[in-house]
Amino acid sequence: MYERKIKDDLDCGITIAMRVFGAKWKPCIIDAIAEGYTRPSEIHRRIPTAAPRVLDMQLSELYDVGVVTKRTGEGFPLISEYGLTEMGASFLPIVRQLEGWGLANKNALKEKISEVV
Repeated sequence: MYERKIKDDLDCGITIAMRVFGAKWKPCIIDAIAEGYTRPSEIHRRIPTAAPRVLDMQLSELYDVGVVTKRTGEGFPLISEYGLTEMGASFLPIVRQLEGWGLANKNALKEKISEVV
C-alpha cells in the first residue's frame, strides 16, 4: 500500500473533505444516488463518460468511509443497491452548489477548460 511521505493535515476540514469527495466522479455518484439511481448499472448509465471500474472503486471508497450504504440482495444475479447515509446526504447542498456554479459559468469556461485540461 502506498504511504505518503508528507502526511495530510487531518485536522483541516478542507483536507478531510477533499480526501473523501475530491475524486473526479464522487460528487456525480452522490448526485446520481440522490436522484434515485441506486444500482451500480444505473449509476454507470447515469455517468457514461466514467469507466465502470472507476465508478465501482469510488463507490467502494464512499462506502468504506460511511458516505453511502450498500444493500446486497439474495439470489442470482446478486443485486446491490446504494443509498446515502446522513453524512452523504449532508454533502448534497455542496453538490448542488457545484452544479449551479458550473452551469452559471459554463459558457465562459468551456473553451478555456478544453485548452487547459
